[in-house]
Amino acid sequence: MKKPLYWTLIAVFSIIFLISGFIVVRYLVESHENKQMQDELINMHNTSGISRPTGTTGTTGATGATGTTATTGTTGSSSTAPSVTDPTTEPAPTEPQILPELLELYQQNPHLVGWIYIPGSENPNQNGNGVDYPVLQTPNEVQWQNYYLYRDFYGNDDKHGSVYVRESCDVFKPSDNIVIYGHNMADGTMFGQVVNYRFQSYYEDHKYIYFDTLYERHTYEIIAVFLTSGTTGVGYTYHSRNNFTSAEDFNEFINAIKGGDSRVKLYYHIDATAEYGDKLITLSTCWREIDNGRLVVVAKRIS
Repeated sequence: MKKPLYWTLIAVFSIIFLISGFIVVRYLVESHENKQMQDELINMHNTSGISRPTGTTGTTGATGATGTTATTGTTGSSSTAPSVTDPTTEPAPTEPQILPELLELYQQNPHLVGWIYIPGSENPNQNGNGVDYPVLQTPNEVQWQNYYLYRDFYGNDDKHGSVYVRESCDVFKPSDNIVIYGHNMADGTMFGQVVNYRFQSYYEDHKYIYFDTLYERHTYEIIAVFLTSGTTGVGYTYHSRNNFTSAEDFNEFINAIKGGDSRVKLYYHIDATAEYGDKLITLSTCWREIDNGRLVVVAKRIS
């Protein structure tokens, strides 16, 4: 090999190595910083005195925060600032009150609409982290669309993004089906654990999702786990099915996510189902098993 060509190749490979190393180091630093921020948010999410599952859960009727509701009243909307009062000094509220564990977080970011929690895994073959994040939502306006796709809780650029609700959903009314997005991160953060639901053993130990809004604590039971494409015209449009006009419309959706639509690939059968009038949440994350794949988990509210 001629020396000029040799040294040219050495230079090219050295540049590739340096660039690759820089990308890896930057990702590791960003991952560490994101984890630190999430730990701070969890500390702000003061759940002392509220019972939460600490390990796997496979039975109905979780206690404490997962099975109780907050002070009731007229529900709000993402466009209306909630009332924040001290119940020890103020008269009985006529508007919904923010859950105490979410108050400080809401004061940091008024785009906060809730908190999602799925216990971690004790299975040594699976990443042990769970899902424990604030849930954000921006106004349903073009300029805000997917705002938190690559932004953290404070609005800073971050490839991890945030867990956020589709803008067209109403978390508080609520919509019939609230769609919640999160990245499937290689470090296991955000919805990096949700992809474990492709294993039936993981589902058996994690049948319940705990999604609290600003005002109420709720438990959801999983009814379907499937794979579809995120490509328009190719995949099933689960993300746009936010409200149902009739029992027939609702049942068509349930039939589709249970495998009745050719664009839906079920990972396994789940006996639990839903009836018209039930409220649903849908967790959506990327999964490259197919081109532009989406791994989707649908659950119904049981408390």
